[in-house]
Amino acid sequence: MCFRLGTHIGQHERLCLGEKFRCPTCRHEVILDRHGVYGLQRNLLVENIIDIYKQDYSRPEKKKENHPMCEKHEDERINIYCITCQVPTCSMCKVFGAHKDCEVSPLQNIYQTQKTELSNCISMLVAGNDRIQSILGQLEELCKSVKENSQKKKDSVNEVFEEMSRVLEEKKADLVQRVSQAEEEKIDFVRTLIAKYQEQIQSSSNLLQSALQASEQAGHATFLLEIQTAY
Repeated sequence: MCFRLGTHIGQHERLCLGEKFRCPTCRHEVILDRHGVYGLQRNLLVENIIDIYKQDYSRPEKKKENHPMCEKHEDERINIYCITCQVPTCSMCKVFGAHKDCEVSPLQNIYQTQKTELSNCISMLVAGNDRIQSILGQLEELCKSVKENSQKKKDSVNEVFEEMSRVLEEKKADLVQRVSQAEEEKIDFVRTLIAKYQEQIQSSSNLLQSALQASEQAGHATFLLEIQTAY
């Protein structure tokens, strides 16, 4: 039986000894003894809900106006939190409604707990954002460093290839000059040989001419003199 004297004494103090009635929550039949309603079993949960209900209504009217109301019980403010369903609800929903078998807690307790958790999450997010911002700064510096180092490498490569190109041009010019010089030397040598062979041909032609003339002489003495002169 879940009916409590502390929560319903105003409604049932008129009941008489031996009178029967049913608990409005569990529908268990109760018979009053000589103690009357004061002999009923106490329901601490309902008493706590009533205490919360009284505290809420004892607050200034300005706060009451902004307080959300229960959708199921339009006259009841949301003042407890259903831990089982993880939703805020009202006292009537706990006593008679959908949350009567659920575990509940005062709304203020859950509010403080979740507010603390939210504050911790916000602090973690802020700290995480700071760390990410720091990492982003480091990555930006890394990009800058990579660009600077890459530019230095490019300049170094260009300098090396420009030096190699200069050396190759000098080597090319030297080789071309050597080839040209060798060409001139060989041509001069060949031309000298040509001149010598031309002189030899001319000498041979002259000798041949003299020999022919000598062969045409009739006398022996004249022939021998011509031959001697030719040689």
